[in-house]
Amino acid sequence: MLKSVKVRDYMTRHLVTFHADTDLFTAINRLLEHRISGAPVVDGQGRLVGLLSEGDCLRGILQGAYYEATGGTIASYMTTAVETTSPEADIIEVAERFLKGRRRRFPVVEGGKLVGQISRHDVLLAVKEFAQHEEGHRRG
Repeated sequence: MLKSVKVRDYMTRHLVTFHADTDLFTAINRLLEHRISGAPVVDGQGRLVGLLSEGDCLRGILQGAYYEATGGTIASYMTTAVETTSPEADIIEVAERFLKGRRRRFPVVEGGKLVGQISRHDVLLAVKEFAQHEEGHRRG
């Protein structure tokens, strides 16, 4: 049953993360280098404090160009209202949340700490593996 498949079974554990005091251009370089569209922002204890996306970075550069003071830290540009999920959440529940909202990924938080991230890609992989497994059982 797909409901028994948990986020923890498919989440990515090794993430690129930032701190709020990370320089905007350092963050942009890391996003580009790792070919990712965003990354969680954590405090010194590993607690999630925000999310930095390509859009946030663009906003930072454009505001900077407008005010002729480009740069600064990502604290000014990151999103602080972040939708998260638990490692114990069902894959189905997360898939439904992806379909309802426009998010591409959810940080996975346990006991206030960032433990991973689940993306649409990860959920698709889980659903595909489950569907193939079920198909194999019907044929066998």
